[in-house]
Amino acid sequence: MKQIFTLQLLFSTIRLATPLVLAAIGGLYSERSGVINIALEGLMLAGAFTAASITFYAHSPWIGVGAAMFAGALVAYVIALACIRFKADQVVTGTAINILFIGLPAVLSGALFLSSGSTPQIPKKNLLPTLQELWPSLLPHWRILTDVSVVSLLALVIVFLTRYVLYRTPFGLRLRAVGENPEAADAAGVRVNRIRYSGVVLSGVLGGLAGAYLSIGQSSLFTRNMAAGRGFIALAALIFGKWRPVQTMLACLLFGFADAMTIQMQGVAKLPSGEAIPVQFIQMIPYLVTIVVLAGFIGQSRAPRALGVPYEKER
Repeated sequence: MKQIFTLQLLFSTIRLATPLVLAAIGGLYSERSGVINIALEGLMLAGAFTAASITFYAHSPWIGVGAAMFAGALVAYVIALACIRFKADQVVTGTAINILFIGLPAVLSGALFLSSGSTPQIPKKNLLPTLQELWPSLLPHWRILTDVSVVSLLALVIVFLTRYVLYRTPFGLRLRAVGENPEAADAAGVRVNRIRYSGVVLSGVLGGLAGAYLSIGQSSLFTRNMAAGRGFIALAALIFGKWRPVQTMLACLLFGFADAMTIQMQGVAKLPSGEAIPVQFIQMIPYLVTIVVLAGFIGQSRAPRALGVPYEKER
């Protein structure tokens, strides 16, 4: 029984950490280029609603995922346009996007499905597959992989691919350079704004993918505000991980573990008097962990030097 509980907790942690990893790595591309991305929550909501809606009509999760990534990229391009070209305040712009996508999906859902609370239920066969469903002949005896989505494996690949891109490719070098010292990068012939646009749009693509996982991977429909603060937790994980891919993934796993423990404790954890702890207090755990981590470690993390500073080319 203890082993089952441990396996359940492990795979629950992986499932719950997957959207955090994708969103946080997306935020890493943006912030390494020097653009603060507060809008991870909004990007996830945009991706989640788009994926659920398109999958419902197209009957294919892969078309839904592609549409979600495109929607995330489109929203991110709007952010980049406002922050890079028009020099808008990056925090205010991101906050505005978050507020917009708390309400906009409900309006669109009401227009498309006559229900502002949620989209229609998507059949199981049209949801994102698990590893065992995708490769049944390769994994005939690995029943424990039933709960692991193919997107979780993709998230792991993206983390190590990002690490390679960031530290082993010319694009990664330029991305880090424009986030640290855009003037020096410009003098070396790097097109600062073009790199920043790329970083922000990449964050939108991954944020949209994270949202798609929420609605057609972890769940089977879109519900209003289903991101539930995960975009901000991903941002906290990015800071905790010191803007480095692998460390950021480990931070996301920590927050995913806290969330998994929350689920396991509901109805089980009791007060000394024998009464069950109110579920509202248990549900606070992931957010309390986020506050504690930020309060304890934010001073030890050094952000990219040019983060949040608009760049204007000298003439």
